[in-house]
Amino acid sequence: MKLRELYGETVKELSSRCESAQNAQNAQFEARQILEKAGISQMKLICEPQEDLPDETVFAVREMTKKRVFGYPLQYIVGEWDFFGCEFKVGEGVLIPRQDTEVLAQLAADFLNSRDSADRRVLDLCAGSGCIGISLAKECKAEAVCVEKSERAFSYLEENIKKNSAEAAVKALLGDIFTLDITALGSFDAVLSNPPYLTAKDMTELQREVTFEPAEALAGGEDGLDFYRFIIRVYPKILKTGGLIAVEIGADLCEEVCGIFRENGITPQALRDYSGLSRVVYGFK
Repeated sequence: MKLRELYGETVKELSSRCESAQNAQNAQFEARQILEKAGISQMKLICEPQEDLPDETVFAVREMTKKRVFGYPLQYIVGEWDFFGCEFKVGEGVLIPRQDTEVLAQLAADFLNSRDSADRRVLDLCAGSGCIGISLAKECKAEAVCVEKSERAFSYLEENIKKNSAEAAVKALLGDIFTLDITALGSFDAVLSNPPYLTAKDMTELQREVTFEPAEALAGGEDGLDFYRFIIRVYPKILKTGGLIAVEIGADLCEEVCGIFRENGITPQALRDYSGLSRVVYGFK
């Protein structure tokens, strides 16, 4: 089979998931990602579309396409994903880095870059792949401590520290944020988290591709607020004066999370994501 034919077939299969102009664009993007995973660069697709492909390459592309049509996350298929200018290894057992979370990362980067560069420190709670802490360590020349409870996710965190050559700046800590001895951590300029925040009802209505992600990285208790209540009550204790505490939120949780900030003596502010939805709530000590 020729490269051009395989690309067309792959786009067609991926487009079958949903008929819309937006999906047609997504299908082309995803097809290119799958081909690249199979060893076919985008440059080759452009310059050598008539090249005959070996059977094993065609088979590999078709198998990945089947998984994607079934709803398996593209990020897990390709095995890595970009976030805030860095690349992160992902797979089953770890939450996929999402563009919406870059709103939190950008807020923190702007804040950290305004602080004394000598000893900037950031704490990333429920760190998962480490995308927040690692990105900020590199962007802001900061020290980051990334805390993750899941051993499966922790293995990705450790790999991503190495992948991004951040061993000197990022410490991975396997632990539960609810039982951690925070006094041993020192003080921080910023405490950040993209915690589990789906409600019990949300967990019964997940889109198919989200069901492949770890439930413990998604479920935030009956009302989705369990992690916010604890983080906002406990972790400002280790913030430096004027330090930032910021959390990603579900689109419909802004009012409730702002209320938790107020209950703990912190004036809340909210940021919207690229879709115009409330995505981050933050405040200062």
